[in-house]
Amino acid sequence: MHTLLQPGSLTPKTGTAAPARVAVAGATGYTGQELLRLLSRHPSVTLTAAMSSGATAPSSTAPRRLPALARVWTGEITPLSPETLRAADVVFLALPDAAAADLGPALADAGVRVVDLSGAFRLKDPAERARWYPETHRLPEGVAYGLTELERGAIGEARLVANPGCFPTATLLALAPLCGAGLLAPASDIVVDAKSGVSGAGKTPSERTHFSECHGSVAAYGVFSHRHGAEIEQGVTRAAHGPHPLTFVPHLVPLDRGILSTIYVRLTAGATEDTLAQVYQQAYAAAPFVRLVGSSLPEIKHVAHTNFCDIGWRVDSSGRAVLVSVIDNLLKGASGQAVQNLNVMLGIDERTGLW
Repeated sequence: MHTLLQPGSLTPKTGTAAPARVAVAGATGYTGQELLRLLSRHPSVTLTAAMSSGATAPSSTAPRRLPALARVWTGEITPLSPETLRAADVVFLALPDAAAADLGPALADAGVRVVDLSGAFRLKDPAERARWYPETHRLPEGVAYGLTELERGAIGEARLVANPGCFPTATLLALAPLCGAGLLAPASDIVVDAKSGVSGAGKTPSERTHFSECHGSVAAYGVFSHRHGAEIEQGVTRAAHGPHPLTFVPHLVPLDRGILSTIYVRLTAGATEDTLAQVYQQAYAAAPFVRLVGSSLPEIKHVAHTNFCDIGWRVDSSGRAVLVSVIDNLLKGASGQAVQNLNVMLGIDERTGLW
């Protein structure tokens, strides 16, 4: 038996000799199942509970198991129990926004560290949060935005980590270094044309995600009305120390998984492909999961089933740049990044359980 830790006893950066007790709420969705697969083989944690999204038992006759995880994880899915979650050191919430908005602060207030995969705590501005996530009535103390490569220091100290959305992860990893280096022309427009596999819509079926609707087709959706646009704007404004007009258009493509974000920007005078290469190399010199591919440009198949983000770019003679960033939406865009953030919170190598 592992020695049990008291909730909240983990210290960032120094870690702990005993495995951290972790629990997953919302374990039957796509991201929840990915979390179980990753955590079940993670050498620095003990997976103590895996719960459904509600308090009703998943089966009236027998505990629910997950066939996809046979011989990987042998546990059972139990009903959602806040009391049981409070006994863990770190809780992953893979729940709908409304449920996470209530449960996340309660757990954080009880001394449990939380990694939340919903959107409930991503937006800092109260007006933007009220527009896109009206279920979130308050942010608990110690919230950090969980884009690991850009926020390691805050994540290490955080009581609650708001895991980023998949589109913002891919887009901001490509944009933030250029914004921070002042390479975007002042007040210039940013256009983000992004493609997502169908699993990005979650496990609950809808007419849009029905096989007959999306197979053999590509469709734009959420034009001027996708909440990830606000999250991208927040990241750009913070990195650039000022706003840039943003047009974000997501598209659904007939793939199981993957995000490809193509970003169009105008650079400052004199910036070249070599300039961008230098900025990216400096920004991500210590980032094990960011791979810079330059003008060869990345593809979704290069990152599928991994926690990598591949970034490529091209610049023309007029100063226009095209940035291409790809991730697996269920891993680097969700569960993989969540485990990466857990590692930072525990003060261990952020590749642990992901490499």
